[in-house]
Amino acid sequence: MPPQFPTARLLLPSHRLLPLLSPLPSASLSPAPRTLRLPPPQLLHRVARRRPLLRGMASAAAPGSHAAAEAPPVDVGGGGAGAPRRLVLEELPWDHSFVRELPGDPRSDTIPREVLHACYSRVSPSAKVDNPKLVAWSDSVADLLDLDHKEFERPDFPQFFSGATPLVGSLPYAQCYGGHQFGVWAGQLGDGRAIALGEVVNSRGERWELQLKGCGKTPYSRFADGLAVLRSSIREFLCSEAMHGLGIPTTRALCLVETGKSVVRDMFYDGNAKEEPGAIVCRVAPSFLRFGSYQIHASRGKEDIEIVRRLADYTIHHHFPHLENMKKSEGLSFETAIGDSPTIDLTSNKYAAWAVEVAERTAYLIARWQGVGFTHGVLNTDNMSVLGLTIDYGPFGFLDAFDPSYTPNTTDLPGKRYCFANQPDVGLWNIAQFTGPLSSAELISQDEANYVMERYGTKFMDEYQSIMTKKLGLTKYNKQLISKLLSNMAVDKVDYTNFFRLLSNVNADPGIPENELLVPLKAALLDIGKERKEAWISWVQTYIEEVGHLFCNCFLHCALLS
Repeated sequence: MPPQFPTARLLLPSHRLLPLLSPLPSASLSPAPRTLRLPPPQLLHRVARRRPLLRGMASAAAPGSHAAAEAPPVDVGGGGAGAPRRLVLEELPWDHSFVRELPGDPRSDTIPREVLHACYSRVSPSAKVDNPKLVAWSDSVADLLDLDHKEFERPDFPQFFSGATPLVGSLPYAQCYGGHQFGVWAGQLGDGRAIALGEVVNSRGERWELQLKGCGKTPYSRFADGLAVLRSSIREFLCSEAMHGLGIPTTRALCLVETGKSVVRDMFYDGNAKEEPGAIVCRVAPSFLRFGSYQIHASRGKEDIEIVRRLADYTIHHHFPHLENMKKSEGLSFETAIGDSPTIDLTSNKYAAWAVEVAERTAYLIARWQGVGFTHGVLNTDNMSVLGLTIDYGPFGFLDAFDPSYTPNTTDLPGKRYCFANQPDVGLWNIAQFTGPLSSAELISQDEANYVMERYGTKFMDEYQSIMTKKLGLTKYNKQLISKLLSNMAVDKVDYTNFFRLLSNVNADPGIPENELLVPLKAALLDIGKERKEAWISWVQTYIEEVGHLFCNCFLHCALLS
């Protein structure tokens, strides 16, 4: 039986193993055999029950699919209860709606250039390989595609997923998009080292886009080589599957292939570039559309502004179908007014309803990040998924010692724009940039754009307060208690994950002697002086009192009912 994630072992030759810059919690590396298999998602996690963003919201994966009543905003997850016929690679049911329904680049070369009036460029994988090898794969992601697990054992599997051999039925392309990078408009960016193979529609009607990252140059590569190294590819594979296991919306990873060729990278950005093993990861998501996918066309003026509408219509039709024909009786309908502004009726404008849902999904996502201490590191608008997924795992990191100013991105160190504490505000700023193209294309009004941002703030606070309340085992949010806790944790650099695990050992007994109150937290509260110890004792006493009140109220309620 394979080891279970997240304590699974990456099976790589010891001489090939490179250190992860920010290792994931509980991930162990071993030079043993050469595979990483992930069990089905039900073995990976125990996810807290969650409320849907909007009543009656269908799964964003595809028309006809229905999210469970308390699922995350996008179910990038399990294989379902049914047992569809398992497919071999040659039988995958490809669809190419993105290429079929949207304007494309008339050229198919990979010369770096500005691509106008197009949402994509047709381009094929071109990374050189030498006896490529399958390093890791996920059975649960294969289930999303109805793919037979035995396909991973095929000798030619690495050839297909390194891009060396085209998959039957695929139609590869690179997406065109722009974005704000560190708050500054950067113009055209696009898929510089990722190539989409197309969309697979499974037996449940769900649409899954497959994308190879690190498989060669595209017209959007600029001065880069379009390649990826094993080190960063392992990080993306592991973290995307770990985030799914934590119940956080994310892109997934089907497999990781080592190319057999070396790639030169300056790992520490210190001028000492070295050769590293090259690799390609196959990412999977309902769509890889980003905020920047709409921004780029709006930025080009009247000639391309109609593409914003076409792309919005495409996105709503395929990924938000429940918004296409809303009626006031369907539960998604509502009206609201902001101050003296006109009433906002989302049932009369699908684009406004869509923008609100994008904002709420983004707020939900970032609240979940804050709950587990995840810091993305590069929250540019080109790295923001329109489906509310964690996307583009670059210099991400998880909090160890609690430091609100923590950033894993060395290029962000001077201003720390994307540090842990700033993520919620950056999310709002990015939503404002997302509404810009919709306003320019006259799809939403300024009042509707303002309302979108308001809904982001409301949704984030609702979700974040709910998460922190559950982490403390409370039934209602206590702002003062939680604020004081986070302040104490920041002062003493307390481990963000381990502290909450240890807190579950605290006995809610007000009679515990003061000198014993911190015993359950001893492993987290290291090297603190007398003054800090007193601060923590005071907080634990307040916490025990709060939990005690909740227990008494529950006891009285049960007694009255009996």
